Parts: sequence; structure tokens; C-alpha cells
Amino acid sequence: MAKVAVVIPARYASERLPGKTLLRETGKALVQHTYERAALASRIDEVVVATDDQRVIDAVERFGGRAVMTSAEHRSGTDRIAEAARSLDADIIVNVQGDEPEIDPRAIDLVADLLD
Repeated sequence: MAKVAVVIPARYASERLPGKTLLRETGKALVQHTYERAALASRIDEVVVATDDQRVIDAVERFGGRAVMTSAEHRSGTDRIAEAARSLDADIIVNVQGDEPEIDPRAIDLVADLLD
């Protein structure tokens, strides 16, 4: 079976709402909710947050997650994911946006199944 990783692009400098990924209105950062939901998917071997900001890496590491630093020059989350994916040992990369705290883990499994 193919190895599957979820990569969550999480840029701190969101144009519409800077710092959105670290907002804690529910007691947890938005990126933590998204990370935890992604980790519930049964097909996932690894979840990684790809960011260009040390504050996001620090927040992810505080809750026990994994984050990688990517270039601040990326124009899109897809570019950020591509950079992070090059360092992963995975056959399939699933993009889960950082502002999807209620994503159904079964949807992630379905995507992985379709790509396998």
C-alpha cells in the first residue's frame, strides 16, 4: 500500500486575516484543529504543516505536531506543499488547507484511495 502524507500549508501572513492560522478562539490554534482532524484519517502515515513562519512551527511543535519551514517567496499553498513534499518519504501527498478545522477524515481517506 502506498505511503500517504497530508501536507497542510499554513502561511502566517494571510492577506485577509493575518495570523489566522494561529487564532485560538476555541482554545486551540486553527492549524491544530486541522492537523488533529487530518491525523484521524486511517490512510495517513504522516501529517506535516508547511509554513514560512517560525511562529507557526513553534505552535505546531508545542502541540506535538511536525512542521517544516518553506520559502517565503511561494506565491501559493501549492508551491509550499511541493517544496515540503520533496523532503517527505511518501508516495501520495494530500493537500489539506490550514483553515479546514472540520474536515472529515474520511474525505482525506477517499482522496488517498483515489490516488492509490
